Amino acid sequence: MKKGLFINGQWQMTEEYMEVQAPYSKEVVAQFAMATEDDVQHAIESAHAAESEMAALTAFQRAEILEQLSVLFIENRDEAASIISLESAKPLKYAYAEIDRTIETYKFAAEEAKRLSGEMIPMDASKSGEGRFGYTIREPLGVIAAITPFNFPQNLVAHKVGPALAAGNTIVLKPATQTALSAHFLANLLAQTNLPKGAFNLVTGQGKLIGDAFLAHPKVKMITFTGSPAVGISLRNRAGLKKVTLELGSNAGVIVDEGVQLDQIMDRIVMGAFSNQGQVCISLQRIYVKENIMNEFLEQLKAKVERLTIGDPLDATTDLAMMISETEQQRAITWIEEAVAEGAQVLTGGRIENNILLPTVLLNVSSTSRVSCEEIFAPVVIVNTVSSVEEAIDAVNDSNYGLQAGIFTPSIETAFKASKKLQVGGVIINDVPTYRVDQMPYGGVKESGTGREGIKYAVEEMTEMKLVIWNNN
Repeated sequence: MKKGLFINGQWQMTEEYMEVQAPYSKEVVAQFAMATEDDVQHAIESAHAAESEMAALTAFQRAEILEQLSVLFIENRDEAASIISLESAKPLKYAYAEIDRTIETYKFAAEEAKRLSGEMIPMDASKSGEGRFGYTIREPLGVIAAITPFNFPQNLVAHKVGPALAAGNTIVLKPATQTALSAHFLANLLAQTNLPKGAFNLVTGQGKLIGDAFLAHPKVKMITFTGSPAVGISLRNRAGLKKVTLELGSNAGVIVDEGVQLDQIMDRIVMGAFSNQGQVCISLQRIYVKENIMNEFLEQLKAKVERLTIGDPLDATTDLAMMISETEQQRAITWIEEAVAEGAQVLTGGRIENNILLPTVLLNVSSTSRVSCEEIFAPVVIVNTVSSVEEAIDAVNDSNYGLQAGIFTPSIETAFKASKKLQVGGVIINDVPTYRVDQMPYGGVKESGTGREGIKYAVEEMTEMKLVIWNNN
């Protein structure tokens, strides 16, 4: 089943295709078009040609398009979730949760389309401003180029497509090839809305070729990227005056203080560490536990982890399935083995069974081991003992990343102290760092990226401020 490029409202075929298999079943999902440089140029030019029509839409019309899209997702919820589960091996329960979030994200985008406004400027606050009237307005940038990863093939795309359209921009999307079937599904839904032709374009293929074309084309005004730090930093360094938003992942940590009811937090701990096989940018990767509650914490954690249902992602009862590829599973195993060689102990998991990496808990891991200081993006979590919350905060901050962090504590004073001292984009009190709702500002510091997502905040990133002054003298 060959899948082409979606350019100027039409499907276009190419000469070369890449075959993609489902990670778990190994069945062929589709053959996706490999865009040439000319194809990408065509997509960008089509988006540019649609700029005027898109910018001329009223706020009501932009909101209506996004509302139409959210309704179509509701009507096609089962198919959308099944596609995600098939192409990425995401357990079906989490695929449904992603589609529900996607629906909500496009609804938020529809609402924000109606809230796009500026502010009054008190010109006469200056001596030379007497008799003048000033205000600001927000205007669309034009063509937005979006590059998205495999792990949330609908919702992370929605966080780029939704605000881009809400602000009146046009967009060219390059999804991860492994999960491009979800992007094709989106394109078919958008074609059923009132969106002008050319306002949304989809190109698939080799990441470097497409990324370089985005960077080189003068009509691309902004690149929004979610993926690895190496690629994101390279894009930013070469982007010139184009706006760039980067979401580059993390090795998120949580602190567990004494006085916490462990039985009440353990489900959240397990979800944070192992949902979607740990392939989440804010997946819980590091846990720091006060020493006097460590034994009880480990006992409860081990019991919860070993009760997870492991198997076919399309089975509604499955909690954890195969990672995105065998290569990635082997990489994770290598990191686990390295940590053990450096002194860590395996509490549970640490091996592959039936082609699935078992959920893994490692103890007493060196801060220099890769499972600790890099992003493992796998169902692996480390647990280390600390003597104080201050020590735990220092350990969380001892990272090149800073996306989100969490702390469980009964102390308001401790929570406030942590919220000030943790060097991250978001501090989650009494929950895991894996918590996200789609209207909140989301983004990190250090190598976790630049800019913020969350529809309102992404709309601000995707617009330009214009000042208007009237001289009434």
